[in-house]
Amino acid sequence: MDAGAANSSYNKATNYRSPLQRKNSRDDLDRFIPNRSAMDFDYAQYMLMEARKGKENPAVSSPSREAYRKQLAETFNMNRTRILAFKNKPPTPSKAVQIDCLSGAVHQAKPKTRRYIPQTSERTLDAPDLVDDYYLNLLDWGSANVLAIALGNTVYLWDASNGATSELVTLDEESGPVTSIKWAPDGRHIAVGLNNSEVQLWDSTANKQLRTLRGCHSSRVGALDWNNQILTTGGMDGQIVNNDVRIRDHIVETYRGHHQEVCGLRWSASGQQLASGGNDNLLHIWDRSTASSNSPTQWLHRLEDHTAAVKALAWCPFQGNLLASGGGGGDRCIKFWNTHTGACLNSVDTGSQVCSLLWNKNERELLSSHGFTQNQLTLWKYPSMVKIAELTGHTSRVLYMSQSPDGCTVASAAADETLRFWNVFGTPEVAKPAPKAAQEPFAHLNRIR
Repeated sequence: MDAGAANSSYNKATNYRSPLQRKNSRDDLDRFIPNRSAMDFDYAQYMLMEARKGKENPAVSSPSREAYRKQLAETFNMNRTRILAFKNKPPTPSKAVQIDCLSGAVHQAKPKTRRYIPQTSERTLDAPDLVDDYYLNLLDWGSANVLAIALGNTVYLWDASNGATSELVTLDEESGPVTSIKWAPDGRHIAVGLNNSEVQLWDSTANKQLRTLRGCHSSRVGALDWNNQILTTGGMDGQIVNNDVRIRDHIVETYRGHHQEVCGLRWSASGQQLASGGNDNLLHIWDRSTASSNSPTQWLHRLEDHTAAVKALAWCPFQGNLLASGGGGGDRCIKFWNTHTGACLNSVDTGSQVCSLLWNKNERELLSSHGFTQNQLTLWKYPSMVKIAELTGHTSRVLYMSQSPDGCTVASAAADETLRFWNVFGTPEVAKPAPKAAQEPFAHLNRIR
């Protein structure tokens, strides 16, 4: 059938109805028939009589009559405006049940209660000599539930299970201060980036330095991230280097795209894509399948929408190709990206410098920390980006955030030299087992210098 015939058939079908054709029940959805059993006839008669009396004798009134009218109004609930009812009142909700389709068993469903979000930190620790530098990354919470923080030339470890604090390393003035720290996936080994362009690898359990990575950069190393046995470093020289810590010649790939300091690095959960942000206001997406030492400038996407330094980066835990990025004081925006296409999905002006971002692992929420002027933590509902809560307490910009292994508690470190812990993400419905320590990628560290 050609298009003309199809259109003709459609017009006949829609504009003509056979006398014996069954009428579609949807044709009269605007016809409402009052439901007498659901109507309050006493109230209806009162309203009709009052309306009539008001028209006939508008000036007739007395104190006793007004008192009587007030009593009637309270009795009949004068806030109601309708005297016709078209359907019965909804029944009182009963306790929800869940039925197993296979066995037929009936289970009592637990009602979902609204999560309480404390507005104050549950714990505050002193963090003297914390470097007030937007471009550094000095806080990280490892999978073994140990929090690492760099204060000046010293790296401290705080065991969240018992509250014990220990010192990992104190550097001399020529090497320090510490400019970045990052736990390896096993929660035992930790990388420490230094102001002198070197990176040290430590075994936190044995409190022993395993090796020093040299030649990666020509100036300080402000950003680190792990991709299994690959340690990725970002420096003030604008270079990004992939280091295989298992081998002596550790530099395996170099990415060149930034022309100012690299201050943000995050590998996706799949380990396939790397997001990098810099002081040049650029955000790059690198893909391991296309970027290599033979083509070091072949980024997958070069994103130029931010108008200030891009430090805050966070990959979405429930959508692998969704990345959130935050801009500095001249930008103040949180942007969301589809990293497959490079499209900007949304941009939200937060009104203040975005220092760090964290996704809630249990709910569709995003937490951001900010600088001037409120120095707050803001919890957003995704994707509506409606503010759920604002957490205040820090008196200077909240430079660093990190999340506990169970995803419930957030640690924040600010230029006011305090470390605060917030129970902002609540308790997961089902506790996830702790990841098993993967020692194999680091088995060779003790033999390599």
